[in-house]
Amino acid sequence: MASELRVNTLKDASGNNSVATSTIAEGTAKAWVNMNGDNTVAIRTSSNTSSITDNGTGDYSMTFTSSLTDANYVVSGCAMFKQNINAHMLCLGDYNGGNGTTPATTGFRFRTVYNNGGSTDAPQDTQIITPMVTR
Repeated sequence: MASELRVNTLKDASGNNSVATSTIAEGTAKAWVNMNGDNTVAIRTSSNTSSITDNGTGDYSMTFTSSLTDANYVVSGCAMFKQNINAHMLCLGDYNGGNGTTPATTGFRFRTVYNNGGSTDAPQDTQIITPMVTR
């Protein structure tokens, strides 16, 4: 016999932490960060992101606060300067023969690059970077 449970909010056993059932039905980002990648690298705000590492020009690593169940996640995001330059890209992993790594349950490495319309992309530090992980 099938049964049905109808609730608006789920709470943990202590009654302190709650989540709307719509969040569970639609899914949520597993981790995200809004960061400055230029000059002094810094996290502006984030969720499930314990740190950002500056590995070199336009080369960063994001470490999760809580590991994911596996590395089969999707990373999307944006990288941009505050000026009127709109040719920046956020790239996951090994880019143009660089030192990227395979995504892991604990985090991933990514690059921001600039393309001025030519055939070669160049790594470049970027002022606004917003990677997000979904699964």
